[in-house]
Amino acid sequence: MKTPMKLGLLTSLYLSQGLPFGFFTQALPVLLRKQGLSLPAIGLAHLLALPWALKFLWAPLMDRYGSERLGRRRGYILPLQFLSAVLLLVLALPEGTVSVRALLVAVLLVNLLAATQDVATDGLAVDLLEPRELGWGNGIQVAGYRVGMILGGGLMLVLFDALGWRLTLLSLGAMLLVATVPVALFREPPSPAPPHEGTGLLPWLRDSLLYWMHRPGAGAWLTLLVLFKAGENLATGMLRTFLVDVGLSLSQVGWMLGFVGFTTGLLGALAGGALVNRLGRRRALLVFGTLQAGAVLLYALAARGASLPVLALVCGVEHLTSGMATAALFTVMMETCRPEHAASDYTVQASLVVLATGGAAAVSGFSAQALGYAWHFTLSAAVCAVAVVWVLFTFHPPRAFVSGGQPEVS
Repeated sequence: MKTPMKLGLLTSLYLSQGLPFGFFTQALPVLLRKQGLSLPAIGLAHLLALPWALKFLWAPLMDRYGSERLGRRRGYILPLQFLSAVLLLVLALPEGTVSVRALLVAVLLVNLLAATQDVATDGLAVDLLEPRELGWGNGIQVAGYRVGMILGGGLMLVLFDALGWRLTLLSLGAMLLVATVPVALFREPPSPAPPHEGTGLLPWLRDSLLYWMHRPGAGAWLTLLVLFKAGENLATGMLRTFLVDVGLSLSQVGWMLGFVGFTTGLLGALAGGALVNRLGRRRALLVFGTLQAGAVLLYALAARGASLPVLALVCGVEHLTSGMATAALFTVMMETCRPEHAASDYTVQASLVVLATGGAAAVSGFSAQALGYAWHFTLSAAVCAVAVVWVLFTFHPPRAFVSGGQPEVS
């Protein structure tokens, strides 16, 4: 399969994940704030993304078992995306908006479906991408996901302001169905399943966890996964409510997250993916992590008083640097995976990132309420800076981190 076709397929798959997740993480906090919910309550709503942190529990089973007829990964991806689209369309059926309780249950179910689809998608990406394609592949991954989040978040806010609940959810479900077409047409090549070492969940979970426990440098690397995106998510967990509280309308928030965020996030992810090979893994993490910390600090300055154009500029810079930093991080994550355990090895790392970022977003409301927006964003920038320092003193990619084979057990 040629590189452009691989990248196009992965773009559609990661965009499919970003569409519903963007609506629930970007649009929903704005809508809840407009209804008068408190900052802590909105922050705690991020815990509904818990399936993204727990997906490592069922990833080993998905690595082992798959459909030979539909494809080892594709056999999971197709039905899961279809079910996600159906659930979104069902939410559009009631007149007016659904109750908050029903909406939150739907958020949890869609997150469960999308997180499970992500396990198969990440495994497919590791199977398809050659080493020379990893930088661009991860840039496309981050870009596609961000485009989906912006369409599902920023664009849906604009549509909600103009069209109301039903047409907005119908549009979201329809976009997800359209994004399913490329994988429906895709014919997956055979890929090796891991050797059979037992039945059930526990043997596969044990294998994956033991792999990380024994891998040289794993402790420092897993700590970096916790730190690297936590500060940014501590900040962005309250970004939408901040924009509402400074007086922006739904359309203005949607434009800022949709047009500005879409453009700069896409450029950042592609630039990060293109530059990570040229800079080297360690230097890319240092440079992009530093830029990310500086961009978050700009939110603290904007919180002390800024016009709409300045807010848009700051939002653009943060999306740009975040895309670059995420592309670099995901590239290194993918390189640590064993080919026969690609889905579970990558998912353990991704789950740890989601657990850290979700936890940071969940407590963001308490921090913003206690400190005020300006000091909250300052604290977030400080956490980003700690991650950069951790890279500087601990990250030295040894041979075991470059190879996808068995680790050297020390």
